[in-house]
Amino acid sequence: MAAGTLYTYPENWRAFKAQIAAQYSGAHLKVASTAPAFTFGQTNRTPAFLNNFPLGKVPAFQGDDGFCLFESNAIAYYLSSDALRGSTPQDSAQVLQWVSFADSEIIPPASAWVFPTLGIMQFNKQATEQAKEEVKRVLTVLHQHLNTHTFLVGERVSLADISVVCSLLWLYKQVLDPSFRQPFPNVTRWFVTCINQPQFKAVLGEVKLCEKMAQFDAKKFAEMQPKKDAPKKEKGGKEGGKPQEKKEKKEKKEEKKAPAPAPEEDMDECEAALASEPKAKDPFAHLTKSPFVLDEFKRKYSNEDTLTVALPHFWEHFDREGYSIWYGEYRYPEELAMTFMSCNLITGMFQRLDKLRKNAFASVILFGSNNDSSISGIWVFRGQDLAFTLSEDWQIDYESYEWRKLDVDSDECKTMVKEYFAWEGEFKHVGKPFNQGKVFK
Repeated sequence: MAAGTLYTYPENWRAFKAQIAAQYSGAHLKVASTAPAFTFGQTNRTPAFLNNFPLGKVPAFQGDDGFCLFESNAIAYYLSSDALRGSTPQDSAQVLQWVSFADSEIIPPASAWVFPTLGIMQFNKQATEQAKEEVKRVLTVLHQHLNTHTFLVGERVSLADISVVCSLLWLYKQVLDPSFRQPFPNVTRWFVTCINQPQFKAVLGEVKLCEKMAQFDAKKFAEMQPKKDAPKKEKGGKEGGKPQEKKEKKEKKEEKKAPAPAPEEDMDECEAALASEPKAKDPFAHLTKSPFVLDEFKRKYSNEDTLTVALPHFWEHFDREGYSIWYGEYRYPEELAMTFMSCNLITGMFQRLDKLRKNAFASVILFGSNNDSSISGIWVFRGQDLAFTLSEDWQIDYESYEWRKLDVDSDECKTMVKEYFAWEGEFKHVGKPFNQGKVFK
């Protein structure tokens, strides 16, 4: 089974293809999308990165065995199972057909229409109107095909569905309002069916369909453009001609000596815009510095025995004022079916909380067996509040859990921390046997 790291920037729909494929196949995929693991525009321009991925583009995949891949379709294919790729030669060919269809027929008009609404591209009325007509054409093709098919290839989700859904994602989120999508009910039915599959939802979260067609925002476009320094006025007129020429020649020589800036050609419009976005404010910036070094505990937990080293270190250094401990339990155990799918829910939540890792630690456990399971865990957060409420980016999954703040001095808290961190114990409050666990660190 494939295992490795996917390098990307946050919310990259191209990377979503590989992430969803991994959810279905069970491939062990780590996503590096934020510092310190990966900083878009910096990490992907280092010699080490370019040695493995010469174009410097993302997504890029590096296997635990050293195997490297670039190009999103190749990565998604590699991380897929045989079932996703097509179980027969005919099915495999059709999967490739729809993957190519997404790249050549959907992406170009979708970008021309959607990017101006995101402030990524300048608005051009003629180009936008043409893009709308091309989108109608591809939706018509899909609508007719899905009139007699539940999914694009065969009777189950395949890489074809994953690729086309990801290509349509921003259209459905930004511009395909109810009136525009009304003539294509088969496409919307299929799209909604796919995004509500647990494997899609684990990566995409809740996808809200567009209610009002987004328009070009000139102000946002202006904000997204790189600032250019105004040219300086030259002193002197014709009399200073020769000295000025010498000065210009000297400046040209100096310009040749200066290192050239990293080329922008390795980024498309969307990537360039995301790279230039201002950094988000740290939700924990208002807190005073804590003596408890969470990263030090994480290293102990990862590299040394939990019961004899990591736990004693945790309680010896834990800062009751600067950190809090919470118990979270999944609200809808009756909806949990196959255990591997339930485990994917945990993995998906962890991936979407990537930016929280610096200020949190958690051990989440799946208990029970197929069609009789539950999910619960112990979370350690910076500060005294439930951390998910501090950022909209962290609120996709947390409402699906019941949260309770624990008294760090109570025997209940001590017992639960010990059992959840060590993945062993009676777990009296659960009533189901341990199945498997995942750690957020």
